[in-house]
Amino acid sequence: MSARVRRLDPRPFTTLALAAAGTLVFHLAGLPLPFLLGPMAACLAGAFAGARMRDLGLLGTFMRTFLGVAAGSAITPDMVGHLPDFALSLAFVPLFVLLIGAAGYPLFRRVFGFDHATAWFGAMPGGLQDMLVFGEEAGGDVRALSLIHASRVLVIVTVAPLVMSAVWGIDLSVPPGARAGDTDPLQIALMVGACIAGWRIAARLRLFGATILGPMILTAILSLSGIITTRPPAEIIWAAQFFIGMAVGARYSGITLRELRVDVGAGVAYALILSGISILFIEVIRALDLAPGLDAFLAFLPGGQSEMVVMAIIAGADLAYVVAHHLVRMVLVIALAPVAGRWSQRRPQRDDDL
Repeated sequence: MSARVRRLDPRPFTTLALAAAGTLVFHLAGLPLPFLLGPMAACLAGAFAGARMRDLGLLGTFMRTFLGVAAGSAITPDMVGHLPDFALSLAFVPLFVLLIGAAGYPLFRRVFGFDHATAWFGAMPGGLQDMLVFGEEAGGDVRALSLIHASRVLVIVTVAPLVMSAVWGIDLSVPPGARAGDTDPLQIALMVGACIAGWRIAARLRLFGATILGPMILTAILSLSGIITTRPPAEIIWAAQFFIGMAVGARYSGITLRELRVDVGAGVAYALILSGISILFIEVIRALDLAPGLDAFLAFLPGGQSEMVVMAIIAGADLAYVVAHHLVRMVLVIALAPVAGRWSQRRPQRDDDL
């Protein structure tokens, strides 16, 4: 065989094996969300043990599109009639984002000593990929940003199920929807089509969060038209959780002791601060009777967009309410982050900068 034949990269298979083992262990131990937390925990342990990992790329990205379909299928004519009820609650999101940035930037800049660009984009609670792109363009440390945001998501997604079980008595072992065998095959085919078409159209239009928002928008149109009438089967949601958990865990591949102490430490500290800010807003929303506690909890918890959609599906929360709040948060961050990035490139850097 020619030496020029490309060798198969073993890293995705290592990641897949670790994720499968973590899922099995969590399932047998009766731990919550085995398809999401199991892969995260196993891949994290593998990274600390020196395993070389990489996510499954395009396949993992495609599986996330089903979360957009799940969110879009919840947008029905009856739900649309209640959208004005979200307005006052949504008005709190800009203040929420402002406080998060005001708390995160000094933490990363002064306490952990990151440069201006890394500190700014590390403090922005936007999508991981978007923040990495903007951070790199501004001259930030992409590896540090990846570990900071992965750690933020890891902490929030790990703690959130425990809170939901303890406070609201959510049974996280309940299947997140009907089984595939009980779902109309035509509906499944329509949802797969909405995944692919919505994703590709949104990507062509350069829409941020294309893997979630594209399928969500297209599915919402089909749902409002009465064409799609059900949510993706439980098996698909479980698969989406599995690939999300794997992708987050794989971010820790090749981690060093310094990165663990500084980058991961910064991400964990940031997640704890965010949790405190989130609790404040959740309590305000509840006190004003703008939403049930569970919905407010999931809407004002700045985990990853995909992860929060998963939580909302499993918990049976108001998907439209939760998605609307995360969407507004993402729009604000995406709109403001590039401006701040250009400013950070023009601005002279000093060691004592805030």
